[in-house]
Amino acid sequence: MKAIVCEQFGPPSSLVLKDLPALEAGEKEVVIEVKACSLNFPDTLIIQGKYQYKPELPFTPGSDIAGTVKAVGAKVKNVAVGDEVFGFVPNGGFAEEVVAPAKNVFPKPPLMNNAVGASFLMAYGTSYHALKNRAQLKTGETLVVLGASGGVGLAAVELGKLMGARVIACASSAEKLALCKEYGADEGINYSEEDLKTRIKESTEGKGADVIYDPVGDKFSEPALRAMAWEGRFLVVGFAAGDIPKIPLNLALLKGCQIVGVFWGSWAMQFPNENMRNTMELIQWHAQGKLKPHIHAVYPLEEAQKAMEEMMQRKVRGKIVIECS
Repeated sequence: MKAIVCEQFGPPSSLVLKDLPALEAGEKEVVIEVKACSLNFPDTLIIQGKYQYKPELPFTPGSDIAGTVKAVGAKVKNVAVGDEVFGFVPNGGFAEEVVAPAKNVFPKPPLMNNAVGASFLMAYGTSYHALKNRAQLKTGETLVVLGASGGVGLAAVELGKLMGARVIACASSAEKLALCKEYGADEGINYSEEDLKTRIKESTEGKGADVIYDPVGDKFSEPALRAMAWEGRFLVVGFAAGDIPKIPLNLALLKGCQIVGVFWGSWAMQFPNENMRNTMELIQWHAQGKLKPHIHAVYPLEEAQKAMEEMMQRKVRGKIVIECS
């Protein structure tokens, strides 16, 4: 089977397309013929060795998958050979086959195509866990989303509005903010041209944000935190802008706020039953037409490097999908 392989940490150009042996399932695992795998920003960091999770070399990147079950282990009960599924793996998704823990695999609804299935679980799973479990977002609260036009950011905009919040989307261009408005954002802030702290304060009539969703980091985190409301919740989701910021902890004291870590993948592995409940709620909302991932572009497996380069150049709105077979 063909797979994109990272043999040494480096830029997307260092990845190679190789023929690898067919895979076998362990007793609690399934082998999936991968139809599609979406690209997430951490993938671009993982191949460079810049992420908190560092796979052993060589490895195949890609974690958000959709496809058809090809083989199941002896103790697998939730899916069967031939089932169309979607799910997530630590890595291995940019390939024609992948082995996945059975608990991370879900039957794909008939109305969900493979591109959407591969774009669904990580973006919506992360954002729903963040807003529901970590922030406990309430109806009527103000949610500020940084990096709002990206995969997880756009999901947070969509879910925040669905959960009854007033949503302020923050992004780096008018085009990105226009997409966020289509997905339910009440207001937009272009932080490449406007002062983030000042605009959040203005948009909340001086009160500040009840919840800030931050997958960006770098120079944007501190000014956003300074615009936090009393007893607000600052969600640390990722660091897509590059540097990990150092936050003055006196801000948490002065605002009586919480700085809350969000690591959905680890939580989902440790608490599969709770993750299953969240996933079933998300699937129901999709079936009702309330959630719809925005597919920015689709690339064949042979052009996975090009897709990664596009994401690293900050050109992507929503999700990029790799067709694997």
